[in-house]
Order: sequence, then structure tokens, then C-alpha cells
Amino acid sequence: MGRMHTHRHGKSHSIRPAVIRAPSWVTLSPKEIEELVVKYSKDGMTPSQIGIKLRDQHAIPLIKAITKKGIGEILEENDLKTEMPEDLENIVKKAVGLQKHLKANKGDRRNVRSLELIEAKVHRLSVYYKRIERIPKTWKYKSVVAQLE
Repeated sequence: MGRMHTHRHGKSHSIRPAVIRAPSWVTLSPKEIEELVVKYSKDGMTPSQIGIKLRDQHAIPLIKAITKKGIGEILEENDLKTEMPEDLENIVKKAVGLQKHLKANKGDRRNVRSLELIEAKVHRLSVYYKRIERIPKTWKYKSVVAQLE
């Protein structure tokens, strides 16, 4: 969703293997990996930060291949899932930061357009999360309310 409103091509990136199976070098059991996920979540890390930490420090490239569950599922089983999805929260924070910038810099017309595009992403994502019942149906993004959070 990062390059939705631009004409540029995407960034190069690595591709996941076609066959998802547990790598041979991982020595941790699925139970130990789940405990690590729960521990890092209790330490205040987001699901994406947990995945990066497990990849970089524990050499676990993909949790789902080993535990047969994703990070979100593990957090949901242990009642550690946040009330607002991580990607929606990040986009709302970005919009709030841009609103603060625009209050201080009233002549910045280019970022007025950027704020419109970011808010469009917030609305689009909130419609999806309301449909899958991840956020309440009554949740609504308002720029004034977002600044207070």
C-alpha cells in the first residue's frame, strides 16, 4: 500500500520460497518459538518488529513454516492482540504528524495533497477492517480525534 498514489515502480525485494517448509538450521521447537513471540509482545513489540527480531537474532525466516501459525494467530491465542491493527495505527500516526506539520507550516501546499492521500488510505483500510470485523463498525477516523490519541 506504500506506493498506491505514485507512478513509480515498486522496490526490489526478496521472494519467499515456493515451498513453505521448516528450514533445517532452525533448532528451536514450535513451542519455544511461540514463547518467544509472547515474550516479545509482552515487552511491547509490534508483530512486524517481532518477526524482524526472530529473523535477525534467532535465524527464523518464517514462523508459519515451523509453528503452522502466524504471529497474529499466536498473539490472538494468548490474548495479546491489540485493539487497532498495526498498519492502520501507523497510517493514522503518519496523518497526525503531517497535520502537526501543516499547522506550523501553513504555506506547504504539497503536503496538503499528501495528507489527503494518507487519509484516503486510512478510510480504505478502515472499510476493510470493519468488513472483517477487526475494528468496531462504529470506528471512524476524524483528524481532530486522531491528534488526541
